[in-house]
Amino acid sequence: MVNDNVMHRNVAASSSELSKALANAIRALRTTHFTSAFTKLLSRLVAFDCAVIVGYRPGKHPIYLFDSLHQQRELLFQRYLMDAYQDDPFLLLLAQQQEEGIFTSKNIRSFRDKNADYQQDFYQQTGWQDELCITLRLSEARWVVVYLGKLEDRAVPPVRFTDPERHQVTCYLSVLSALCQQHWNTPFHLASATVNSDIAATLRQSVGSFGKALLTPREQQVAALMVQGLDSQEIAEYLAIGHGTVKNHRKRIYAQLGVASLSELFSLFLNHIVAASARPDRR
Repeated sequence: MVNDNVMHRNVAASSSELSKALANAIRALRTTHFTSAFTKLLSRLVAFDCAVIVGYRPGKHPIYLFDSLHQQRELLFQRYLMDAYQDDPFLLLLAQQQEEGIFTSKNIRSFRDKNADYQQDFYQQTGWQDELCITLRLSEARWVVVYLGKLEDRAVPPVRFTDPERHQVTCYLSVLSALCQQHWNTPFHLASATVNSDIAATLRQSVGSFGKALLTPREQQVAALMVQGLDSQEIAEYLAIGHGTVKNHRKRIYAQLGVASLSELFSLFLNHIVAASARPDRR
């Protein structure tokens, strides 16, 4: 009876914490605090050491939305978002199946075998011991992809996400999806994506200063929206200008910055972020 009472109190406490985390996420909708509140809610459903959240649209660069990385963050910006994402087995699975869900290494076995070098490099360099991926549909062509990682601890046996943990998250999948649909009901905006203290200021500064020395204010505005994943039609609607005008701005932006494609522009922007984050004084 004593053990039953203790278990009842623990379950009640867990339920109370989950309710509070859900309430905080709802209150944070459409604010820069949402991603951190959303991650806190996830932590009440499953145990993890670090998280990365990106916006995904087929055929385009993922858009950074949040991270809670404590080490090797440069790999996220210098490698993954630059080009390594193309070999990410979870994104390859999403592109193929177009399904919401909770996925682990078991689900990506066929992709993992084809991209053995990516998998080996990823786990060796990041220290992640296991990975859980949550795919949440915003619309037909817009997704939020959440990666949760458990870090390697050589003092204990390998840490893995368990079936009960996966089931717990699955039970709340519709709630998580609804929250993301409410929050990201407009195009992803990198500059206001997160309040993660050290990266948030750098991102806002980087978006605001990208191409400033070579572009007009309007061209700089268009370039900032381009690297955040908006296509020409979305930029035209957002800025209330003609689609042809946006195309003309794009041509001049490419010429002024010395790039020939959106991928090259995005790479230039990521290098700009890395350079900004490396400065000793970013006030």
